[in-house]
Amino acid sequence: MARVGHDRKGPPIRTIRNTHLENAAARARLAPRAKLYWRVLEAGLHLGYRRAEFGDGSWTARRLLGGGKYAERGLLADDLQDADGVTVLTYSDAQEKARAWWKAAECAELGLVPFGPYTVKKALHAYFTDRGRRCSEGGARDRAAARARILAALGDVELKAITAKRIRDWLTGLATAPKLARSSGIAKKVRKNRPVDPKDADAVRSRRATANQTLAVLKAALNHAFHNGLIANDEAWRKVRSLREPDATVVYFLSDDECRRLVNACAGAFRNVVRGALVTGCRYGELTRMRSGDFNAEAGTITVRGSKSRKPRHVLLTDEGRALFSELTGGHAGQDLIFMRHDGKRWRASHQRRPLIEACRRANIEPAATFHILRHTYASALAMRGGPMDFIAAQLGHIDSRTTAKRYAHLSPPLALGIVEIGNMTALRRA
Repeated sequence: MARVGHDRKGPPIRTIRNTHLENAAARARLAPRAKLYWRVLEAGLHLGYRRAEFGDGSWTARRLLGGGKYAERGLLADDLQDADGVTVLTYSDAQEKARAWWKAAECAELGLVPFGPYTVKKALHAYFTDRGRRCSEGGARDRAAARARILAALGDVELKAITAKRIRDWLTGLATAPKLARSSGIAKKVRKNRPVDPKDADAVRSRRATANQTLAVLKAALNHAFHNGLIANDEAWRKVRSLREPDATVVYFLSDDECRRLVNACAGAFRNVVRGALVTGCRYGELTRMRSGDFNAEAGTITVRGSKSRKPRHVLLTDEGRALFSELTGGHAGQDLIFMRHDGKRWRASHQRRPLIEACRRANIEPAATFHILRHTYASALAMRGGPMDFIAAQLGHIDSRTTAKRYAHLSPPLALGIVEIGNMTALRRA
């Protein structure tokens, strides 16, 4: 049974009744023992009282961590003095302190800041903290985008005050804003920019695509706050749609000859990483987390466990892919990483950037390919060889095959319909 009491400083608090603990006289009648007298306050939160044989009793809070393990926090109590709510706690005071500690600990695990106005800046911080704990790919890139394009305009806005109009105005301004240029560590405070020519369709499409990507980061952070109960509803940003791009995105991919030149130009252990990307279409982070046990030689598949969607998938390998992974996993234990650097250390974030730029320079590939271009190359090769869009989507780990079709359907080989008979006559040119 529960009742609603009032804290000395204001808002009502929920107090759980217990006849053995709720007053000093009742606690004095408890038998002294080392084991605490526990009372459940919430699912996963308990309040305990230790009755000492001599001297004062004491309160302890504990929260469930999972797997039968608890975290404990000692609280104060003095049954011989009048409670003051600070160093001497009543049963109600102890419950309040336990709940405050529980909430702070839960928020700390999620990267949340439970006190003060909850702003977009705090929501972004909490979201990226959570992503970092999950080792989500692309976190550093998205954090940099948020720092450059979201915080200045929306960082101080409280979530409860944010509106769809404000987000739309910010998105429209972002799509027409000058493009930020890369800056060195010394010149971070003064960011240079390049104006965008509104008549250049490619430049306009690029700015709108960047705006849409940044909107996705903002929505993800706000949804994270919403799902953790820090804002009542998600209506404001759910109403905001991405900007429509002026025309279809141009997918850049390497030709077969460029692939061969690139592989030959790669040095040492990095060559295996590039070969792995070209035969699987996997992201850099997915490849560098693969272990020998993920390769099934009989089925001819490689399992991708650390995927972007956090759902494992199985990539069906071609003959050359099966031969490559058989070569790389031969003689290794199941827990051994498949792709390692030449010094025996694991590949880390951004370790691929400079080696790939250098390999493209040696292979005379201009512009230099990014690692994501290798993924496009794999998918484009499947499309040009008649691979069904659903199959390509499954290989890439796309949740919706419409995303795959939007990017690669135009590369599918033409079909011979056979409804018009073609003769062997050739048109003659006029003299």
